[in-house]
Amino acid sequence: MSALRYVYAICRPFPAALSAELAGVGGVPPRLLRHDGLIAVVGSVPERDFDAEPLRRMRLEDVHWLEATARAHQGVIDALTAVTSPLPLRLATVLRDDSGVRVMMDERREDFERTLDRLDGRVEWDVKVYDETADVSGEPGEFTRRLHGTLSECAEENRLLTPRNPEGGSQILDAAYLVPRADSGEFLERVNGSAGDEPGVRVELTGPWAAYSFTGSTGLTGFAGLTGCTG
Repeated sequence: MSALRYVYAICRPFPAALSAELAGVGGVPPRLLRHDGLIAVVGSVPERDFDAEPLRRMRLEDVHWLEATARAHQGVIDALTAVTSPLPLRLATVLRDDSGVRVMMDERREDFERTLDRLDGRVEWDVKVYDETADVSGEPGEFTRRLHGTLSECAEENRLLTPRNPEGGSQILDAAYLVPRADSGEFLERVNGSAGDEPGVRVELTGPWAAYSFTGSTGLTGFAGLTGCTG
């Protein structure tokens, strides 16, 4: 059975070793493919599942498979985030072989290096605010503006996303913040200090994550299926 190369992330060289017990997609431990000053974190996946046609025809409709793949992918990214500042690639970024991965790294080197420079030593924190009161307009209020302002002072960049309220809901802020690791303690203090400032409002913090929301022109976050196989 032929195997393809599943690419999790691009990184600068880092000294720490990944855990030998870390399992990636399909239970295969990731490995580091070094090429001209960059590292691609890769695994092997079966062609029968990850080649372009079966991926489009079956796997994107198989919710259980997709959830398991996403969890395994995120587990590798989380492990990398603990030891370096990775540039995470799309779920199901697959190339034909190691040579195809090297070609991709050469073709996108300028974007990869520029983005890795921006992300070096930084992590993403995500903040959501919910208004639990009965009358919800969906518009950010004074509390939300104040909170976003004070958190932005600790962040080098921020991204405001459209709150998702599938049934009316109560989410009034969905924001991502790019924060230097060294400033994460202060960022958390500001988030925690906001708790209880506004009756009926709940603040939810998640992270630290790899900087998915700040990959810029690389355009490599999110799910987009198979990349063109090279080989």
